[in-house]
Amino acid sequence: QVQLVESGGAMVQPGGSLRLSCAASGSISSINDMGWYRQAPGKERELVARMSSGGSTVYADSVKGRFTISRDNAKKTAYLQMNSLKPEDTAVYYCNAEIRVTFRFDRYWGQGTQVIVSS
Repeated sequence: QVQLVESGGAMVQPGGSLRLSCAASGSISSINDMGWYRQAPGKERELVARMSSGGSTVYADSVKGRFTISRDNAKKTAYLQMNSLKPEDTAVYYCNAEIRVTFRFDRYWGQGTQVIVSS
């Protein structure tokens, strides 16, 4: 069974920083892309950032220049460094990864970690 466990969510003041982590565990053969999504109250879940196994990245326009995604393939862990946080960044942040257990890749989600940006 595959699990994605996020950590690092917290309440922070505008302009502050947070670092989220997402650790994958279980009977994993390989991982393709790993990414972060977020969902604010009353809004749809949206892509924040995604990184392929080769290191290519995609960012939402709203976070470019402020957020940085990275991953440690040996540790099966992805990170999201969030700087210059704004109140509109408040959301539950979810980790998502495309993981192969046996013969095919499937997408998995973490349980989410809350980020609140408020003064």
